[in-house]
Amino acid sequence: MSQDASRDRVFARSLKEIKAFEFDESVADVFHDMISRSVPGYPLLLRLTGLFAGIFIQPNSRVYDLGCSLGEATTIIASQSAHSKPEIIAIDNSPAMIEKCRQIDPARSNIEWRCDDVRNIRIENASMVVLNLTLQFLPPDDRVEMLENIVQGLNPGGILFMSEKVVFEQESENKRMVQLYQAFKKSMGYSDLEISQKRTALEN
Repeated sequence: MSQDASRDRVFARSLKEIKAFEFDESVADVFHDMISRSVPGYPLLLRLTGLFAGIFIQPNSRVYDLGCSLGEATTIIASQSAHSKPEIIAIDNSPAMIEKCRQIDPARSNIEWRCDDVRNIRIENASMVVLNLTLQFLPPDDRVEMLENIVQGLNPGGILFMSEKVVFEQESENKRMVQLYQAFKKSMGYSDLEISQKRTALEN
């Protein structure tokens, strides 16, 4: 795929109807560019995921990457924990994402790429669970139950590695953070139209 073809143009043209955001094939094809230009510090987040994996993953335990998208964090975890030989279970509910994950390195026998809803996964014998920008896509009423499931399945000394969007108590703070975030996206080459339409799709 050419560099131009893999550039995120999903919301570049004016849409008559903006549907709820989906991780479909059109998004999966450009997701690396999309997340790199949409999440401040994303490369650092991946590096930190690997550093934590190298320290906290226990021998013969499980690692869960809940909402693995294109599997970037999963493959870094696998590389950083080869000495521990964990069973790595990477879950995403997008068939397009999981299909691309399965093409990464079929020879890695300790990674199971699973297309499923993360709420269906029972966490067991886990020394590390990763929730990178996943919880926001669950209904608020399901989030505590998801976290309780993780805590119950963590081994002593195990960790939950989570990054997430937050909402501040003061509306003025929220507005300021939205302004800063939109300015960041514009600095990464997104137009006002793209920013507005994607935000509407996500809110839907």
